[in-house]
Amino acid sequence: MSFAIRCGTVCLALLLVSQCVTAQEHLEKLTTGEAAVAHAGPLAFGPDGVLFVGDPKSASVFALDTGDRESGEFAPFEITGIDEKLAAALGTAADQIVINDLAVNPISGVSYLSVSRGTGPDATAAIATVASDGSIDTLDLKDIPHAVAELPNPPAADAKDRRGRPQRMLSITDISLIDNQIVVAGLTNEDFASNLRAIPYPFAEDTAGTALEVYHGAHGSWETHAPVRTFAGITLDNEPYIVAAYTCTPLVRFPLSEITSGDKIRGTTVAELGNRNRPLDMFVYKKDGEKFILMANSSRGMMKISTSDITRPEGITDPVTRGGTEGQTYDTLGDLEGTVQLDRYGPDHALLIVKNEDNSHDLKVVPLP
Repeated sequence: MSFAIRCGTVCLALLLVSQCVTAQEHLEKLTTGEAAVAHAGPLAFGPDGVLFVGDPKSASVFALDTGDRESGEFAPFEITGIDEKLAAALGTAADQIVINDLAVNPISGVSYLSVSRGTGPDATAAIATVASDGSIDTLDLKDIPHAVAELPNPPAADAKDRRGRPQRMLSITDISLIDNQIVVAGLTNEDFASNLRAIPYPFAEDTAGTALEVYHGAHGSWETHAPVRTFAGITLDNEPYIVAAYTCTPLVRFPLSEITSGDKIRGTTVAELGNRNRPLDMFVYKKDGEKFILMANSSRGMMKISTSDITRPEGITDPVTRGGTEGQTYDTLGDLEGTVQLDRYGPDHALLIVKNEDNSHDLKVVPLP
């Protein structure tokens, strides 16, 4: 073996050991006990089977050590009527189950669902696991290694918008791990209410986050109060960015480097994707050498959005009227109609939660379009 090969092998081994030590240090900072999740909302996976759970009711983000670190095969599967099966596992009726989000463990391929057991203010939180063989279990939140990051400036627990809807449940609308930071979207109690914050992991002292201003073409105005509904991290020209979607439906680009404490920033609106619509979930993937955004919507179907020229400096700053679209091009995927949640499932597939006409839901794996 040559000296160069030996050095390369040693360096790789040292890197792997360093990564393992770092990951182990992260796990050692977790405290075993009850994770007092009041409402299990947005989910995202971090390193070594750590699951991040956004809890808008308590305005907190939980890091939970699932212990799920065994490599899986990501076998395709489909489960019809996942509501009924979850209800049976939780000892309740299907109409008392609300699925809030979906995340796939990138190590094992096990799916995690954040669930509300009950539909009123007394609903309890649960995290269910679904394996590719259809077996369903629940994560024990009463005795689990965990850490908590509390958001310092959420809307008051009794705050309402002008239509009487509670604002606290919008304190966290989506989360994602990007460059070892938990990026959290939601509303604050500030004048510029729409906010993105980046919390280092392991959790450090939280900050006020970054106030957002975006141009909404369908409304013909700059806005600061509408929350990001869903977002994804994307690397463009070797720099990390966030692409965020809002109701009615602007798609906005933010450099991750600008998501810093106390700043106010203007995003670049790269697309208007139609009014009377709420984006539900998204992720970025690469196929045939190009990056795409796969985004589920409430009334405009599943979109496969091109990222071609998405880094152009000019954004949309003029009204886009009559429900029109502008900016990034996209295809609507009719065969994926009804998708309400999605996540990446291995290198070539996506896992979807699909709502049926009778309001039941199916869980199924499909090839990336």
